[in-house]
Amino acid sequence: MGLHRRGQEQRHRRERPVAGVGRNVFVLGLTSLLTDLSSEIVYPLLPIFLTTVLGAPLSAVGLIEGTAESTAGLLKAASGWLSDRMRRRLPLTIAGYGVSALTKPLLALASAWPQVMLLRFGDRLGKGIRTAPRDALIADSTAPARRGRSFGFHRAMDTLGAVMGSLAALAALALAGERFRLIFLLASIPALVGVAALLLVREQRSSRPAPAARERGHFHFSGRFKLFLAAAAVFALGNSSDAFVILRARNLGLSSLGAVAAYVLFNLVYAALSMPAGSLSDRLGRKNVVIAGFLFFSLVYLGFALAGGAAAVWPLFAAYSVYMAMTEGVTKAFTTDLAPAGGRGTALGAFHAVTGVLALPSSLVAGLLWDRLGAAAPFYLGAATGLAAALMLLVFLRQAGDRPRSGGLR
Repeated sequence: MGLHRRGQEQRHRRERPVAGVGRNVFVLGLTSLLTDLSSEIVYPLLPIFLTTVLGAPLSAVGLIEGTAESTAGLLKAASGWLSDRMRRRLPLTIAGYGVSALTKPLLALASAWPQVMLLRFGDRLGKGIRTAPRDALIADSTAPARRGRSFGFHRAMDTLGAVMGSLAALAALALAGERFRLIFLLASIPALVGVAALLLVREQRSSRPAPAARERGHFHFSGRFKLFLAAAAVFALGNSSDAFVILRARNLGLSSLGAVAAYVLFNLVYAALSMPAGSLSDRLGRKNVVIAGFLFFSLVYLGFALAGGAAAVWPLFAAYSVYMAMTEGVTKAFTTDLAPAGGRGTALGAFHAVTGVLALPSSLVAGLLWDRLGAAAPFYLGAATGLAAALMLLVFLRQAGDRPRSGGLR
């Protein structure tokens, strides 16, 4: 096993870096950028298209989004497990991105809202298929001591694509007016280019699980991984949709344009900090950075709860991006550190499934708290769960070192 790990390290060192990361990581980041650019052109316009062009009721819009997101969370677990069984990540990654890309031009042909629901389901189906195998491929393609940097780079590219897509949607509306079908067709181009770019990725054959693990067909994860997953679940219960953060900005006095501008600021700062935060986790340890991120989230949500006017929104949104940079990529790197090499897809799938499925009840609870107790209530809940999750990691995972080693954390 030691020779195998040293061989992995030597191969990673021989790779010529692109933008400070390996070629596979760079291409996967580029594909995510192009895919998010495409998606963020389409989906801010989709509710308008549904209600004004297709005449869908608002209840249908909620049904479409809720069904799509819940499905994606469950599929991530299955696809991660399947990539471990297949001992290949790339086919599922390409299939997932390909399915999502094909839904974009088909939206231009939709004539009724149930057709859009089916296509939106297809888009999230693609996301569910690709996410865990793609993240496992990033881990397989990166030396353990640099995984934080690689996941941070990927999150930065993904977020930059979202910013570019939002700006492109505003430009498309200005230039093409409400010719939604034309915009959907044009938006499909970057997504298809992103799928084509995946042909440059090379599968990492060294990620094969040990024969005994393959014979069992499943993996027994350590108690440390299960404790981390439990802390992530507690955190997810209070981490409601970002829609509530935007609504809180409006509630505090920002105009609709101002709220969107604040969200763009959030994404820009998030993109800029993701890679440095990942690199910081390589040096200081994943657990330490994740705990700091959870505590930062708790303080930011407390700030949103206590804020008394629009002036507080801008620094709070900037601080919110710091929390995102310290957790989104780093939690994935931490997951791969805590899992055996042959079980990374399964572990990432479990992590994505738990946090993804809990996104629905957390947002439902946030909405109920807002309606019944006031706008500050869901943010008090988030502050409490963020603090609880940080304490869980601090108390229950304090044993053993947390800096990545050549063999990863077990």
